[in-house]
Amino acid sequence: MPLNTSAGIAMETWEHLRAILLLPGIVTLVIPGVIVLLEGPDTFALWESYPAAGVVLTVLGGALICLGLVLMVATIRLFMTVGKGTLAPWNPPPHLVVQGVYHHVRNPMISGVCFVLLGEAVLAASLPLLIWFVLAALINAIYIPLSEEPGLVKRFGGEYLTYKQNVPRWIPRLRQWDCQETEPFP
Repeated sequence: MPLNTSAGIAMETWEHLRAILLLPGIVTLVIPGVIVLLEGPDTFALWESYPAAGVVLTVLGGALICLGLVLMVATIRLFMTVGKGTLAPWNPPPHLVVQGVYHHVRNPMISGVCFVLLGEAVLAASLPLLIWFVLAALINAIYIPLSEEPGLVKRFGGEYLTYKQNVPRWIPRLRQWDCQETEPFP
């Protein structure tokens, strides 16, 4: 294997890791960790007041976190293999990704992050973590339509507009979108 191929693979791997650590890593691990360190978990005192709540919160919180991680991993994998880029704005995929989970929802990474944040809030029974979940969701609800989507229209034109008309931003389609059923991309 030539040296430049190994170096290229190492650089590509580092770009993906850096994007993961800086974006969803900070939002789902660092900030919630700081919140728990400052505020402590279980601000609702549900664990002591209702012992059965501990089981319910553990199962529900764990399920939400697992669902979020599945979405995040699927998104990162598709960005790497299909899009040939990272989830980071400084190294976006040069190809529009409309496969896998993207057949159902336009923002599966943000959905995954939100599921993880909600799962953390439920698992810890923490009001400050619940507030962080709401704040993160609100920031993305403003940022995506005002900044990200216009940038995607500029980069991908009619291809993205067709996709946008057929796949919802937040609430997933139950039936996967088949781009062959609609008019071809302009």
